[in-house]
Amino acid sequence: MTCILGIEELKLEAPKTRRARSRSGARAIRLNLATHPSQQYQIYPKPYFDASPTWFTWNSLTASDVHELREERGFEGQHVYFHLNHPIQLVRLVGLIVDIEVTKGGKYILLSLDDSSGACIEVKTEFRGVKAGDHAGYPSNTVVDNLDVHITFGHATVQVDKQPIDIGSVIKVKGKIDSYRQNRQLKLERIFIVKDTNAEAKAWAETAQLKRDVLSKPWVLTKQKREEIDVQMQRDAIKKRELARKRKAWSVKHVEKHRRHAEKSEERRVRKARELDDGALKGSDVLP
Repeated sequence: MTCILGIEELKLEAPKTRRARSRSGARAIRLNLATHPSQQYQIYPKPYFDASPTWFTWNSLTASDVHELREERGFEGQHVYFHLNHPIQLVRLVGLIVDIEVTKGGKYILLSLDDSSGACIEVKTEFRGVKAGDHAGYPSNTVVDNLDVHITFGHATVQVDKQPIDIGSVIKVKGKIDSYRQNRQLKLERIFIVKDTNAEAKAWAETAQLKRDVLSKPWVLTKQKREEIDVQMQRDAIKKRELARKRKAWSVKHVEKHRRHAEKSEERRVRKARELDDGALKGSDVLP
C-alpha cells in the first residue's frame, strides 16, 4: 500500500541521480492529485477558464498525474481535464525515454516517458507531411521544429537540436493532453534535452510547488472577477458583431464594384465592336 506523504515532505523527495531516482518520492508528489470527496467546488463554464491559473500555462505534472486527471460531463471531446475544478490542457513533463516507436504507416513517432511516478506516458508527434513540389525549407521533418527523426533499416534515429537522443536519455517535454483508445497521451509541442541532474531536480521542485501553491485547493472565481469577465465578453461580442457587419458591408461594396467594372468592360467591348463594324468594307462579312 502506497504511503501518502504531506506537502512539506515533498521538498525532500527530489531525486539524487538519474539512475537512482526514488519511486517513493515520485509517488509522494503525485498523491496530492487525489480528489477528496469532502471538498466542495464548482466547475466553472469554459468562458471563465482564461482566469484560471492552470489553463493557459505549462503545468508541471508527472505522468501519473496526467492519467489521474478527470473528464467532466459537458466537456467531452474538448481536451479539457480537471484536477479538483482546475481546468488543465497543457502539461510539462520530465522523464527518461524507455521506448521509441514509429507507428504503422509512419505517420507518428511515439516516445514513451518514465518519470518514476508509477506510470509511463506516450509523447506523440507527427512527421511533417511535405507534398510533392513543396520545396520550402522546413527546420525539421516533424511538426516540432527542433525534433528530427530518421528511419534506417527500421530503426529510428532521433535528434533534438541536432543532438542525438535515445532510450535512456532524459528529456523535458511540453504538450497538450490527448487520448488514443482510452489511453492518455501527450501531443508534443516542445522538447528539450535535460543535460544534468540539477535541471532535473529543479523540474521536480517546480512540480512540488505547483501542487503546494495551486493544486492543493480548489480554484475560486470571485463574483467581482466573474462580473468583469461577463462585461468583457459582452464587449467582445459587440466588437465581433460590428466586425461581421463591416465585413458584410465591405463584401457587398466589393461585389457591386466588381459588377460595375464588368458592365463598363462590356460596354467598351460592344462600342469597340460597333466601331469596327462601321469601318468595315461593305460585304466584307460575307465569305467568298
